[in-house]
Amino acid sequence: MEITELTPAERRVWDAFPRGVVVDFRTGVAAEDDPEAGDGWGPERTVRGEVLRALLIGGRQQDGEVAALRVIGARVSGTLNARYVTAEYAVLLAGCCFEQAPNLYGAQLRQLNLSNSVLPGLTAATIRIDGVLRLTDCRISGPVRLGGSKITQALFFDRTRIGVNADGSTADNGEAVLQLNHAIVEDDMWLPGLVVHGESRLEGAAVTGQILLSDAVLLNPGGTALQMETLTVGSDLHAMRIRVEGRVNARGSRIPGQLNFAKARLSNPGGVAVRASSCTVGELWLREAAPIEGRVNLRRSQIDLIHAAPAVWPPEVSLDGLTYTVLLPHLPAEQRLPLLERDEEGYVPYSYEQLTAAYRRIGDDDAARSVQLAKQRTHRATLPGYARVWGYLQDVTVGYGFRPVRAAAWLVSLLLIGSLAYGLHHPAPLKADEAPPFSALFYTLDLLLPIIDFGQEKAFNPQGWYQWLSYLLIATGWLLATTIAAGITRSVSRQ
Repeated sequence: MEITELTPAERRVWDAFPRGVVVDFRTGVAAEDDPEAGDGWGPERTVRGEVLRALLIGGRQQDGEVAALRVIGARVSGTLNARYVTAEYAVLLAGCCFEQAPNLYGAQLRQLNLSNSVLPGLTAATIRIDGVLRLTDCRISGPVRLGGSKITQALFFDRTRIGVNADGSTADNGEAVLQLNHAIVEDDMWLPGLVVHGESRLEGAAVTGQILLSDAVLLNPGGTALQMETLTVGSDLHAMRIRVEGRVNARGSRIPGQLNFAKARLSNPGGVAVRASSCTVGELWLREAAPIEGRVNLRRSQIDLIHAAPAVWPPEVSLDGLTYTVLLPHLPAEQRLPLLERDEEGYVPYSYEQLTAAYRRIGDDDAARSVQLAKQRTHRATLPGYARVWGYLQDVTVGYGFRPVRAAAWLVSLLLIGSLAYGLHHPAPLKADEAPPFSALFYTLDLLLPIIDFGQEKAFNPQGWYQWLSYLLIATGWLLATTIAAGITRSVSRQ
């Protein structure tokens, strides 16, 4: 392109480029400078996309100056087609209105700043930025394609609206609206206040620092709102107060710090609201979050700390293979157990063992025993009838070995009954000249305890219903002793 073909506005940009000077087309009137009204901007602040492309490809440089493309408040007509362009310049196109979606596919730039601009979309897959990529406060109606991009510093999408038209209606794009899949960011990814109408894709992305999604709104009802399978984060993913309508899919992600959904609202009624299976997470925070609408899948994940109140969890969960170390806040076992009973697979022994281990780590042995008792009761429902009868007997008598005080109460009760009955009516001795003095207490103990022999049972012979009472005490003693032994064995084996 010849310089003589430039308009006055384009001449300003062309002449400022070699010195890296900012060309500001704004008038100072907020209503007139709003990029939403950019379609009405005249030639005095219109720059063709092909002129910007010519500068990036072969713009002249001035000795002793650092060339850069810096434009504010311009209307970019046509298409900025910088596909595969390599330019060692910083690019600032802030507060601009783009007539067509810029095409920066495969480009290599020093920095790129499109903040506060209005765009119909952005094609920049596999772009390389040797610095910061900033799209703060942008309004983008079409898809943003940054898949496979590499940014050596931070990426900023804070307060940007994607997938929504100027009148507030949702754009019908028919595809993922925000595409950051397999992107590499060698610093932080800033997305607070981001609004996306459609699917946001971060699967396979690698962020060296942290991801900030707090106060974001991701809307894709009935579909996947946030796709971040196999995402790798260097530290934390903060999503406090986020609102998601649609599925959050974080399968296989690696987040060594916090995955923080404090005060979040996660909703996908009738489907999976959160899929975080096979993940490795340092801390999962759902503190003060609204009750999740939709199923939650945490199968085979490893999480050091989970901070979530029981009311947060939905009616259906999948927890088989979930491993964790600490549960917060510390609550009685009775408040945690209903969640295990809502597992989609029914009785999952591993889940009970995990909860037991969590209570034992903090020294709450009573809660740990309560969990084990609940496990046996839930397991009992899966057994055949005869096994359930034996289970009920162990439950009533000794609480499967986890309620030893109950066994002592049964023994004392039977001992009192026998002692009273035989104390009021002494059984006749088998051999009067050889029988020891009768003791109702030790006679009853002889009947109840099959291993102990005080010599009373063999020396006296009760008659009538007292004989039937002795049979009952003997049978009950055997059953009680066997049940106690089985329960104690089970309890000891778990220690």
